[in-house]
Amino acid sequence: MIDFFAILFGLSVGSFLNVCIVRLPHAESIVLPSSHCRACDTEIRWYDNIPLLSYIALRGRCRSCRKEISARYPLVEALTALAALLLVRTGLPPLELVLYFLLAAALIVVTFIDIDYYIIPDKITLPSILIAPAMAYVVGHISVWQSLIGIAVGGGLLWAVAWAYQALRHHEGMGLGDVKLLAMIGGFQGWEAVLFTLMIGSLAGSVIGLAMVISKRQGFGMEIPFGPFLALGSFVYMLGGPALIALYLQLPPFSL
Repeated sequence: MIDFFAILFGLSVGSFLNVCIVRLPHAESIVLPSSHCRACDTEIRWYDNIPLLSYIALRGRCRSCRKEISARYPLVEALTALAALLLVRTGLPPLELVLYFLLAAALIVVTFIDIDYYIIPDKITLPSILIAPAMAYVVGHISVWQSLIGIAVGGGLLWAVAWAYQALRHHEGMGLGDVKLLAMIGGFQGWEAVLFTLMIGSLAGSVIGLAMVISKRQGFGMEIPFGPFLALGSFVYMLGGPALIALYLQLPPFSL
């Protein structure tokens, strides 16, 4: 039953995250107006706004104008439900579970906005960085000092990488949005999470980039948003980062 309610809750939150993903890049309110079709501007009735089910019932089209609805909507809802389920399965303390679910929700929004627009909204990262130390004090999953160090390491480390790349290549290779995102992650999860996230994100990004080059869809100079890979690394750390780090440290060193 806990899993069932976690999935229902995740689906409901995912529906709201879709609103954020669509409206934040355009500086629109996420509260008003109510949900409406982006093509014909018709208000969406409650029975056409049930996560997943309404999309299936309407066969992916608006009831009024029959314009196709992006499959992105049910995908975001399903991903949010999966995130809720996986976090519940970790057995985290209640306050930490709530905090990490909110962080996961923010990362989902960041991921899809970065994919579409190559930007990471300051409206998400900057307030999160500011409240992260207070959340560390309230929740107690890390100390306030760990949160502050995480912010400094996350922002400073990625800023240094971005600065070095620009100095060597004479053009921007990483935006400040990524810097602020990693600072946010460090604020909520600590400096160890920063290193873990950067490692997983870089590895995943390299694999995807290489796959795109091999498939001849892009060249080596292609632009790939880094935010989704940082989000992936952060979420993996939520699910068991410390355990994975401990396992890695127990592995025998490679010998030649």
